[in-house]
Amino acid sequence: MKKGEIVENIVIEKLVFWGKWFVRLEDGKVAFITGWAVPWAKVNMKIIKKRKDFYEAQITDVIQKSPLETGDYDLFPGAPWMNIAYESQLEIKQNQIIESMFHLKRYQEHINFLPIIAAPDQFWYRNKIEFSFGKYISHRDDIRQDFNVGFHKRWEFSKVEDYDECLLIDNIQNTIYAEVKQFCKESWLPVYDQKMWTWFWRHFMMRRMHFTGEILLVLSIYPDYFKSEENTSFQKEEVLINIKNFLHSLSKKHVGIKSVYISHNKNKSDTVIWDMELVDWDEVIHETLLGYTFDIGPKSFFQTNSRWAEILYKKVQDFFLEYQKWNQIGTVLDLYAGTGTIGMIFSDSASDVISVELVEEASKSGAQNAQKNGVTNMEFINAKVEDFLEKYIKDWKQADLLIIDPPRAGMHPSALPNILKFGTKQMIYVSCNPATLARDLEFILRNSDYEIEKVQAVDMFPHTHHIETVVSLIKK
Repeated sequence: MKKGEIVENIVIEKLVFWGKWFVRLEDGKVAFITGWAVPWAKVNMKIIKKRKDFYEAQITDVIQKSPLETGDYDLFPGAPWMNIAYESQLEIKQNQIIESMFHLKRYQEHINFLPIIAAPDQFWYRNKIEFSFGKYISHRDDIRQDFNVGFHKRWEFSKVEDYDECLLIDNIQNTIYAEVKQFCKESWLPVYDQKMWTWFWRHFMMRRMHFTGEILLVLSIYPDYFKSEENTSFQKEEVLINIKNFLHSLSKKHVGIKSVYISHNKNKSDTVIWDMELVDWDEVIHETLLGYTFDIGPKSFFQTNSRWAEILYKKVQDFFLEYQKWNQIGTVLDLYAGTGTIGMIFSDSASDVISVELVEEASKSGAQNAQKNGVTNMEFINAKVEDFLEKYIKDWKQADLLIIDPPRAGMHPSALPNILKFGTKQMIYVSCNPATLARDLEFILRNSDYEIEKVQAVDMFPHTHHIETVVSLIKK
């Protein structure tokens, strides 16, 4: 097979890593495929790259739907598995975790995979969502839509498909979205053009916290639209006053709205946050998790599923208590800590917690949240984990428990050897990517006397391939 060749009537076998699909081909090789599909669907695919032992491919057409598909819903951005029965989604995800760690049996014959924890809310679970303004123009399909608000079309980023609602957010959020969309459309101001980097409306971002019900809104515009000869500075002031009046009225109508911003966004990249102007109420909103209160601003990193974040963090805590059998411990290192949420729930059990995070804003936010909650035994270090560990060990400092929650890319290769030097009784690894999790676990098992005590998958994001996994590693 050659690059660019179309291969027809291929049956998707299973999901593997990075959200890719796996198939076996007649020439004895395998292919890893990107694109929307369901196991046992029949597709046509295009060869993108030819490797020594496998191909990389892209789905071009779905010829026959999978028997797993219900057909109850239209395909929806952010929820590509919506037509797979939820029980089947859980089975696919559990099998993906087991499959990703199959090769670890050469180091540990038996791995205790606990049953995946299912989500109680399969819809309306997101506390944050971003809508894009844009156009959808297709000369091939004779489509011209000049004012759309919704989501970027899969594989065609410059096109925005129009949506009136999102099934992953609740009715209150959908109501607010509909009112913002109507206001912007009736303004007769044009939507932003991704290719030309001009025009006006860009994004609408909304957070609504599960436990407090507090809402934060960000309306993103392109301010330089008014620099052209046709659009004077007087018009700009008039338009901005009109927008602010609308946002004021919106915040009075919906009592949950506690923070409203306009983002004056000149950034050419597709990002919501740029030059922020607070229009109404407070700079931050609040959410509570496991008895702690967190400030959340427009730039804050926070789990997009509050209810399940609490369950995930409680599982980390349970893994510690189930093995250690006591409530008090010495130093806890919370690596790749974000705002230090997991470390904070260990602050009652530890003599001290050191939270290590590369993103400076996240570290600052974590320190502020700790102070707000009266937590005095946490230290927030803004550094690369690999650099921090090297210095920490050189200074002959110790740790009694490691909490590791890296980004999708997994741990940095130079950090892996150093986590083994502490000799802690237990490490708890939280992962959002089965592939990099398995890679890092292989290094740990191959180079130490740790073993996997248990593996717990948590389905925080129904109707997607995303999965969170908690692993307890203990000394043999």
